[in-house]
Amino acid sequence: MKLSYQNVVVKIGSNVLTQSDGLPDLERMKHLVGELTALKKAGVNVILVSSGAVAFGRSLIGISEKKDVVAARQLLASVGQVKLINTYAQLFAEQEITCAQVLVTKEDFRDRVHYLNIKNCLQILLGNNVIPIVNENDVVSVTELMFTDNDELAGLISAMWNADALIILSNVAGIYTGHPEHPESLLLEKISGDQLGKIDFVASAKSQFGRGGMVTKSAMAQKTARLGIPVHIANGMTANVLKRLFDGELAHTQFMPRKGASNIKKWIASSESVVTGEVEINIGAKEAITADKAASLLLVGVVRIISPFKKGDIIRLVDPRGHKVGYGLAEYPSEKAIELLGQKKIKPLVHYDYFYQTS
Repeated sequence: MKLSYQNVVVKIGSNVLTQSDGLPDLERMKHLVGELTALKKAGVNVILVSSGAVAFGRSLIGISEKKDVVAARQLLASVGQVKLINTYAQLFAEQEITCAQVLVTKEDFRDRVHYLNIKNCLQILLGNNVIPIVNENDVVSVTELMFTDNDELAGLISAMWNADALIILSNVAGIYTGHPEHPESLLLEKISGDQLGKIDFVASAKSQFGRGGMVTKSAMAQKTARLGIPVHIANGMTANVLKRLFDGELAHTQFMPRKGASNIKKWIASSESVVTGEVEINIGAKEAITADKAASLLLVGVVRIISPFKKGDIIRLVDPRGHKVGYGLAEYPSEKAIELLGQKKIKPLVHYDYFYQTS
């Protein structure tokens, strides 16, 4: 079936952009830029999330194996990002298209003002026929402040922009029932809502030049699909991969979307890795806030405050067994919540409009 998306995020992995020896694969980059240009000229708005900065840096400079991992990454990213974006700029210029570099960190998604600033920047670029090329700012991101990989970043950008779809170009055709190289492994072409969260057979091997693997791709794709955005994982080394994908001629994996979430819930979902507080709720409260009928979290349903938080913080909600239920925006600080614990007819601790269910 042909695809008719208007706004898409395309993520290109490191292994797609580099050869086996780590040197840039300029021919493949040129081919993919041509495909992205064809999409744009066909009226499709595109945001490109591109890996490759560290891999490009590795092709330009040699470093000691004894160097600290974080320092090495900062060095390679600093050198490689220049080469990566300059290569894209040259290739897009040949197609008479302007591109722009947008570097972000995980912290930018934690603060609502920063979040909206990035969103506005992307909209301004797109409104002026510029293709944004988004990447993590590895130069200033360290350990706990880093995205899992650019798959996670691509999912967050898709939710922020309310994209029609996210397309991930990897070095395999999608999600398999076993290791892709095993002859008995089958490609899963469609993964629906009732299968989300039940995929436990994904190969854990990571790519040679990237941080992620199919485990992180699958987890991110499931989360993005829960927010109402379909996700396609395809082999970026395939000739005319985007054209064949849009024409419905390419074997790949598609994560089918659930009902779309609101913009505020998408922001809360994007901030789950930087939560500042945790609250245990009882079974009754869990059933109420996860039911089809909208319900807010009242203090009568709160068992205890596990870790402190301020008003406006994003907090994690867990059930009596410690299982994660979701994330929400705290309507007041933990000190006040403790004072009012168990009382009825009190303003909800988390309003339904500001609650994101994780399962």
